[in-house]
Amino acid sequence: MLLATGVVLMMSLLSMAIFSIKLAGMSVPHEVASDAVIQTSQDVESVLPGLVEARAEVWYENGVSALESVTQAMDSSHEDLLHHGEISGIEVKLINVSITDLGSNQIQIDAELGVSDSDAMLM
Repeated sequence: MLLATGVVLMMSLLSMAIFSIKLAGMSVPHEVASDAVIQTSQDVESVLPGLVEARAEVWYENGVSALESVTQAMDSSHEDLLHHGEISGIEVKLINVSITDLGSNQIQIDAELGVSDSDAMLM
């Protein structure tokens, strides 16, 4: 009987210790100086147009139509952004992508950029 009481007491102390450790981890503050989401969105905004244009030119020079070249370039760039996000821990997505042929060798791309990590989200 005394042994059973001791085991119950030890189990309750152990569960309280585990709960205390979990609770202590919740009080760790987020790093407010982290600007990874803002920096990533600025990087994507500055690099993406040139990247899509260069990729579209490669496909266009190999005989693919202009609209299809831009579509493939945008799709592959979006896949690269998703993969980059998996590696860096920052989720990067292009949302509501629309590609419009304006004629006279002009194609317009409209998209929304969504960037998030464990601390912040930017749309």
